[in-house]
Amino acid sequence: MTYSEAKIQSAYQLAKERYAALGVDTEKAMARLEKVSISLHCWQGDDVGGFENPGGELSGGIAATGNYPGKARTADELRKDLDVVYSLLPGSHRLNLHAIYLESDKKIERNVIEPKHFERWKDWATANKHGIDFNPTCFSHPLSADGFTLSHRDEKIRQYWIEHCIASRKIGEYFGKELGTPAVTNIWIPDGYKDTPADRQTPRHLLLESLDSVLAEKLTHNLDAVEPKLFGLGSESYVVGSMEFYSAYALTRKILLTLDSGHFHPTETIADKISSLLIYHDQLLLHVSRGVRWDSDHVVTFNDDLQAITQEIVRNDALERIHIGLDYFDASINRIAAWTIGSRNTLRALLIALLEPFEMMKRLEIENDFSSRLALQEELKSMPFSAIWDMVCLKKNVPVGMDFMKTIKNYEQKELVER
Repeated sequence: MTYSEAKIQSAYQLAKERYAALGVDTEKAMARLEKVSISLHCWQGDDVGGFENPGGELSGGIAATGNYPGKARTADELRKDLDVVYSLLPGSHRLNLHAIYLESDKKIERNVIEPKHFERWKDWATANKHGIDFNPTCFSHPLSADGFTLSHRDEKIRQYWIEHCIASRKIGEYFGKELGTPAVTNIWIPDGYKDTPADRQTPRHLLLESLDSVLAEKLTHNLDAVEPKLFGLGSESYVVGSMEFYSAYALTRKILLTLDSGHFHPTETIADKISSLLIYHDQLLLHVSRGVRWDSDHVVTFNDDLQAITQEIVRNDALERIHIGLDYFDASINRIAAWTIGSRNTLRALLIALLEPFEMMKRLEIENDFSSRLALQEELKSMPFSAIWDMVCLKKNVPVGMDFMKTIKNYEQKELVER
């Protein structure tokens, strides 16, 4: 399908007038969207395999399903794939990197990883003007095989993971300093029990002590975050790092709390949590995902949950206080398409939130005119926001509509089928 620039311009002018009638400046909305930088997750490109132990089994409740051809086998292939994705997105965006994506000629234990093992990632990010965020990898390892890491009752095992997280923070600091933008270093652990535990508190005391050891050194270019979860595969009955634990920990230690949209009850959305948490927390980290019946990390679609999340970000004027990252992996479809579709959907959802006449809705609410508020909310659902999105893409010289799939299909034939 070919999209005429003249038709896009014409549709945009009509949409601009429709929004202006509601007091919305579309140019301002687009300008604000341009400043948003989403952190793309490296693990979509290789099914969370990493390059520490190619072919190793996933653990910690993580599972990638599907065998679509073209999985990245090396860091160079992964970076090449990411270059394609970034070229299809309006704006300038980041990369979220896990510790197992290091590059070394020999086996490196995770507790002794150093910035030098990620130097080529830094060089690539510098050349392409990407910020990098970082994550310790506390899963898929012999010392996490029994389901515990930072809360392990064995002090030696616990110390190993403490050292790994300390090393990861220093790598985050390295990226932040070298790239001129702070790295968010997010700690997630799989610790928990499959069945009902007798002692729920001791592992949480151990986790608290471990985290305090990890965070003991103050860093300038690194932002620390902790990520809770309701349950996981192998930890269905009890998760040490629960929402209650990490909310209190992040607040008292003045670090970021992470909300993953797949880490809660299947009928629970993180959108409703944002306004409450922003009252107490200076910043939040979001991992935007899509759970289907469980934390299954499906490709982010343009659904009600996603739109509710972005609405809360914008309505609370929190675009500068919330770090947005993606977190899903699908090996059943073209991995580059999965990255691109989820990223573009997140940006579109942010745009539609920025196009809301929020002040008008708030005034109607204050006046107790709930009938008009409902009427306006419903009217907004059929507003021509897609014409604004097309203009965003046109201005940034990225494909409009389905045209991005042409680039992906061409790349698949030239590159992916050869792997």
